[in-house]
Amino acid sequence: MKKLIFVLAALIAVNVSALAVEPDEILDDPALEERAREVSKDVRCVVCQNQSIDDSNSGIAKKMRILVRERIKEGDSNQQVIDYLVSRYGDFVLLKPPVKTKTLFLWFGPALMVVLGLIGIIFYYRRRSKETGETTGAAPLSPKEKARLEALLKEEGSN
Repeated sequence: MKKLIFVLAALIAVNVSALAVEPDEILDDPALEERAREVSKDVRCVVCQNQSIDDSNSGIAKKMRILVRERIKEGDSNQQVIDYLVSRYGDFVLLKPPVKTKTLFLWFGPALMVVLGLIGIIFYYRRRSKETGETTGAAPLSPKEKARLEALLKEEGSN
């Protein structure tokens, strides 16, 4: 019984991505269906954003999967299908957008935000340490300040 449960769990885990593609979407020709799945795995769901349309259950992902299959049935190559989707939705629709001027922010935006955040944190702590006098290069006490400190320490010691 345990082995059967393990086998069923393994099959479910392997086929999780296939759950998004509904039976009415699947093409009769296995070669065309394989091409459609290949294209769908590289196309981003514009609603989910971190899932491919092959993995997403959203309505727009289903429409995009159907569109991919229609284009493939009409004889488009995989690249022609991708080019069509890019012309319709922009480079953002690709899970791996090309590096070009328009997509620089998609590629380098997250790293830029981290760097700016670290610079902000550094400036914050530097200003804070200057305001509180917690710098390692604090100015030495003047003779008047030393005398006042010694007087306070003597006063504290006598109590």
